[in-house]
Amino acid sequence: MTKELTAQQIIDLIPSQADIVFPLTNGEPNRLLDIMEAHQDKLSEVKIHQLLPLKKRAYMANETAAHLKHVSYFLSGANRAEFHQGMTDLMPNNFHEVTRILRKVSRNMMVMAVVSPLDEFGYFSLGTQADIVSEFIGKVPFIVEVNEHMPRTFGQNQIHISQVEGYVVNHQPLVSDEPAPISEMDMKIASFVAERIQDGDTLQIGIGGIPNAVVSQLKTHRHLGIHTEMFVDGIIDLVEAGAVDGTRKFTNQGKMIATFAHGSQRLYDFINGNPALEFLPVSMVNDPREIGKEENMISINATTEVDLFGQCASETVAGRYYSSTGGQADFARGVRFSKNGKGFITMSSTIKNGEMSRIKVALAPGSVVTTNKNDVDHIVTEYGVAEMFGRPLSERAEQLIAIAHPDFRDELHFEAKKLGLIL
Repeated sequence: MTKELTAQQIIDLIPSQADIVFPLTNGEPNRLLDIMEAHQDKLSEVKIHQLLPLKKRAYMANETAAHLKHVSYFLSGANRAEFHQGMTDLMPNNFHEVTRILRKVSRNMMVMAVVSPLDEFGYFSLGTQADIVSEFIGKVPFIVEVNEHMPRTFGQNQIHISQVEGYVVNHQPLVSDEPAPISEMDMKIASFVAERIQDGDTLQIGIGGIPNAVVSQLKTHRHLGIHTEMFVDGIIDLVEAGAVDGTRKFTNQGKMIATFAHGSQRLYDFINGNPALEFLPVSMVNDPREIGKEENMISINATTEVDLFGQCASETVAGRYYSSTGGQADFARGVRFSKNGKGFITMSSTIKNGEMSRIKVALAPGSVVTTNKNDVDHIVTEYGVAEMFGRPLSERAEQLIAIAHPDFRDELHFEAKKLGLIL
């Protein structure tokens, strides 16, 4: 008996007050969403829980909240405007705790996700994902969208045909994004990070030009490991250069570990059928206690502004919400548990063509602290590295002023003295 579902069968499977959870990015099931939107008048108080959605949809404005209501856990271009207009909710979270939050707030949880086609053993794969949905396999109802373009990957992201209520078919090319271009500024900042990474270290790599630049400078390293939230294109270059083999990892030795992947078509081709990469639930990958089991853990992320206490505002821009916490706080805490762990928060020293310093006496009004002063380790600009962990406030302020743009150092020093941070 086939489990392929009609639109009406799908609607019939969704109970009143359902909480439907989607994976991130390319795990977003477009045909299933089309069906739900087309028949939303038959749904009652259904909430859709999403992080980093790819496609803007009408329900994100919560105009039909009696039928479909949107709850975001990480803003993107698809729903940022709706949030700023007060139309949609944003749930504060540490990424590794999203599944815990979902258990707490859900009434009738379901998962809808894109999967690769069935294999000879009767299993679908979540492909580019494990993230917030894989740990619910076999525990809550799943409806899946089969897509031949979704790569088949391994790890704790396999779903047997017996574990799904049914499926639809939608062979749609994945959304792909080329790596961010690398500037001379990026390379300069990255050089300060790369020189502090040793053979055998395990890497978490964020997204953007600076993390890409760091990766480009590690190709002569050897025995690096990968334990990262997001699997990115730059890691492929390290593998092909022979820099990554994972043989010195303390967990999942020999395996690259991630919770989701997003990037170019080259990346999707690389992960397809690759047994060296495993996708695990975010509650495992991003758990600071799990991260800390790697004794030489390196975390590389970016921020938008830092105050002289070392507080990093990474999810707001000029005091206006832009994204969410993501995994930055998870890994900042995780490297604290790691025996030889190091965390790097990177940024250029200025914005607006040098008119404004990213290092400030106080964060912009409305800014939200992502990495707190107690967890921050190293802050890096094109002028060097400021060591935060284990430093008193006076030394923190002095080191941060030293890596600020020269045009702003006197002003920062004056304001820091007024605050009593430095003598």
